Amino acid sequence: MKNVTRRIIKSGIISWAVLFVIWGVISLFYTEAFFPSPFETFVGFKEIVLNGKLWEDISISVQRVLLGWSRALLIGIPVGLLIGRFRIVNWFIEPFINFFRFVPAIGFLTLFLMWFGVGEESKLILITYASIFPIIINTIAGVNTINPVKYQAAESLGANRLQSFITVTIPGSVPSILTGARLGLSTAIISIVGAEMLAANSGLGYLVYTSRLYYRTDYIFVGIVTLGILGFFADKSLRYVAKKSLKHYGVTE
Repeated sequence: MKNVTRRIIKSGIISWAVLFVIWGVISLFYTEAFFPSPFETFVGFKEIVLNGKLWEDISISVQRVLLGWSRALLIGIPVGLLIGRFRIVNWFIEPFINFFRFVPAIGFLTLFLMWFGVGEESKLILITYASIFPIIINTIAGVNTINPVKYQAAESLGANRLQSFITVTIPGSVPSILTGARLGLSTAIISIVGAEMLAANSGLGYLVYTSRLYYRTDYIFVGIVTLGILGFFADKSLRYVAKKSLKHYGVTE
């Protein structure tokens, strides 16, 4: 019985049940337009599911996140590996990384709209910008944690710098790269909301933003909950892939 109770607590069922009870109690003191109850939110959810609007917005937001995040991976991983491994690259690029990573992505939105237009490209660049820094920083950290003895062993076997980079640096950085990928994905999901609120006519951020015009707070809640669910399952999926991959490196989470 204790094991069953422990599993229920660990699964988070009780936490979510308590949250829904608190949500329901708070909603008793306000109107539906200000703070809808879980039931009223579910009714709104049903409406936009049946008319197809929610599925369309989810599909568009997911595509934008995956495209922007994929770009960040393609750029961020090589940059992080080079900065971490080669001192001259570190000296040249790291100051820019340390400057721009503290500038919020949303601060560049106006410039991106001016430079790249109001189409998809400006939003994708914003997502890429937001998600690339966790990837670069974690990749650098991964390179820096590699034991120098491994490089010495590779050199003693006749490996040159390029060969040691391929056989030691890249494989040794994989655990940290996977961590950076997870953090980058969560940042991409966060950034899509701002991008779609201010520069889109579709997506979950757009749904949340425009619903206020019609006082459909239930739709806003649906959008927020949907974003949370998408982020949760995206992280769980990537964590599962990372866990399976890390077994090869003797790392357990």
